[in-house]
Amino acid sequence: MRKSHPVRRVVLATAATVSGVVLLLSLKPSSDPASAAAGGAATQPPVAQESVQGGAQAAGTGTVTGDAVQTQYGAVQVRLTMANGKITKAEAVQAPKGGTSDQKTALSVPKLNQEAVAAGSADIDAVSGATYTSNGYKQSLQSALDKAKAAASQGSSQDQGSGSAQAAKTVTGSVAQTQYGPVQVRVTVVGGKVTKAEAVQAPKGGTSDQKTALSIPKLNQEAVAAGSADIDAVSGATYTSNGYKESLQSALDQAGG
Repeated sequence: MRKSHPVRRVVLATAATVSGVVLLLSLKPSSDPASAAAGGAATQPPVAQESVQGGAQAAGTGTVTGDAVQTQYGAVQVRLTMANGKITKAEAVQAPKGGTSDQKTALSVPKLNQEAVAAGSADIDAVSGATYTSNGYKQSLQSALDKAKAAASQGSSQDQGSGSAQAAKTVTGSVAQTQYGPVQVRVTVVGGKVTKAEAVQAPKGGTSDQKTALSIPKLNQEAVAAGSADIDAVSGATYTSNGYKESLQSALDQAGG
C-alpha cells in the first residue's frame, strides 16, 4: 500500500481544523447588542390592551325604567337604554290608551322618544295636543335619569373603594295588569343576588287595600329569600300574587338574574 506524504497529511489536518472553526463561528449567536435587541423585539408577543370600560362606565350602561306617573288619562312610564351615561334609546312601556288616547299616544310618544335621545335629559318640549301625556313622560324620564345617575355614582364609589366591590343594581319590572289593578315590582340586585324587593304599584281601593297590605310584604320577603320569581302565591290574594311574580320575573330578566 502506498503511504501518504507527511506534508499532505498536515495540509489535510489544517483544512479540517479551519472548517471546524468556521462552522462553530457560524453557529455562535451574535454578540451585537443592537442585533439582540432587534431579535427580542421581533419575537416579543404584543401587549394586550386594557379594557376601556371601567366600573364607572359600566354603571352608566344598561337599561333603566322610570317610575310610573299617573295622569288624567292613564299611566305613563319610560324606559331608557344607556351607554356610558348617554341615552341611546327611549321608549314608553306605559302610555294612555283607549278612545281618543290611542290617537294622542300614537302622535306624541314617538316624538317624545326622539326628543329624549336628542336632548339627553328631561328638558324636552311637550307635544301639542298631548299635554298630560307629555308631562307624565317627562316626569318618568327624569325618574329614570335619576336612577341611572345614582347607579353610576354608586358604581364609581365602589370602584374607588375596592376593586372587587360589586355595585348594586336597581331594576323595575314591567307592569302586570290584574283583575284588580296593576302590579309592578322593583328589585335591588348585588352580585347577582336579590337584596331588596318592593312593589311600586299594587291594587288599591276597597277590599284591595286589605289584600295588598296582607300580601305584598310577604311577597317581598319571598322574592329576597328565593332570589327568583319561583315563589308561592299568598292565600286570598291570588291575582295580586300572580301579577307580582310576573313583574318580578321581568325585573330579574332586565337585571340579568
